[in-house]
Amino acid sequence: MSHTDTGNTAALQIHTDTVKPEWIDYNHHMNDGYYVVAFTSATDAVQDLVGLDANYRQSSGCSIYTVEAHLQYLREVPANAQLSFTSFILGVDEKRVHMLHAMYNADQGYLAASHELMLLHVNQKLGKTTAMPSAIQQHLSRLQDQHRNLPTPVPTGRSIKPVIA
Repeated sequence: MSHTDTGNTAALQIHTDTVKPEWIDYNHHMNDGYYVVAFTSATDAVQDLVGLDANYRQSSGCSIYTVEAHLQYLREVPANAQLSFTSFILGVDEKRVHMLHAMYNADQGYLAASHELMLLHVNQKLGKTTAMPSAIQQHLSRLQDQHRNLPTPVPTGRSIKPVIA
């Protein structure tokens, strides 16, 4: 896995996975819950890249919590498909990270799903949000600057519109 940053023109491509047979449902494709499992691993890879890794969590007592997510299921993926993920940092402040992941069927080259997240930095001992260390904020801000003008594979900031009968 590598970071494909080539100046200010590339999103993060630091996670890959394989659709495990136990992730397949009765419709013979990846079960909706396992999309979240795969996307969580992509989020973990971004956290590790910016310094919010296991050592940080252990030493600081702080972690990242997902407080909102929007997952779009765009195409089915079969068992054993190779998945690749492209990640974008859309926004950052001292306590929050707005992120987007795109999941591709790497075997066939199509966009299978997207996952837009709002993450909070939480002091687990105090049970409340707290500012991230400045070095981590700066790293995330640099990534946001690199990703700011990149086209995303799906629109972001969307909400689910209620069905009116």
